[in-house]
Amino acid sequence: MGKSKKEDLNQILIGHLNTIHDTLQLFDRTPPPTQDKVTWKDVLQLSDHLSKQATIVGMLWSGEPPKAAAVKEAMESYFNALQGFLLHCHGSTVGAGPTLSSNIHSSVKQIVDTSFRLLQGSVSLYDGSYEKDRKPSVPQLAGAVWEACAALKKAPSTNIMAIGRAMTQVAASVKDVLREMNELKPARDDDDDDDVSPDANNPDDDDDIIDDGDIGDGLSPEEMKVAKVTADVVSETLVTIKELIRTIMGMIKLEHPKDNSQFVDSLEKILKLCQGIGVEIDELGACVYPPQETNSMKGNAIL
Repeated sequence: MGKSKKEDLNQILIGHLNTIHDTLQLFDRTPPPTQDKVTWKDVLQLSDHLSKQATIVGMLWSGEPPKAAAVKEAMESYFNALQGFLLHCHGSTVGAGPTLSSNIHSSVKQIVDTSFRLLQGSVSLYDGSYEKDRKPSVPQLAGAVWEACAALKKAPSTNIMAIGRAMTQVAASVKDVLREMNELKPARDDDDDDDVSPDANNPDDDDDIIDDGDIGDGLSPEEMKVAKVTADVVSETLVTIKELIRTIMGMIKLEHPKDNSQFVDSLEKILKLCQGIGVEIDELGACVYPPQETNSMKGNAIL
């Protein structure tokens, strides 16, 4: 009997999963600008409701094993909440540019994935019997849904916020490159090398010579000059990106009233340029390590 009920629950689960997969196809299409835009506040309210539904599913396994009818009812309520959440999320992307849409899609995917694991875990655990050592798994899966819903509250809700955050990530990457370049050191004197030469009678000491931390410690005076010039270029680039971020942050404070497609497109183009520069800076930083790839640097107009 237990097996039959589990099979029924599996069939119901598969039907709900297919419906959600169909709904997710909406995110492959940009909603028309004439569609009513759903406020981010409404989206967050539905995410809170979804968290509560996850709690209900988790509570089913906090005591005695639930009846199949209870699992079915909780599952149907959960998927109804998830369906409504997805429709609201898609409605919130009206007027959203590529960066904001990507952020929303990423958050939605995390919530859907954790939701699927929660419901699949609940159904797979139901078999008409009860194993105490398996009980904690469902509350833990519910916790993953809570975390995904909590992360949604930290996601950017406007185009300007999303683009500003993406540019901040570029700045952080460029800053890391600059820090690594500033840690480059000239080659040690021969006298210093003599002091740390490996013991000829102990070949195992050779392993200590190969240390990733020493890769940037062997630059010649000429290579150090090149590294200094390159670091200056990276530093100026970082200053420029930071100024752009300050400008965008200023727009957020002013709550730019014309968050129209033309304005967003301009910001998206600036972001794309900055991301491209970030990639170039990354490659440039790699060229500074010995042996320096001067030809690549010349291609970037550094030398």
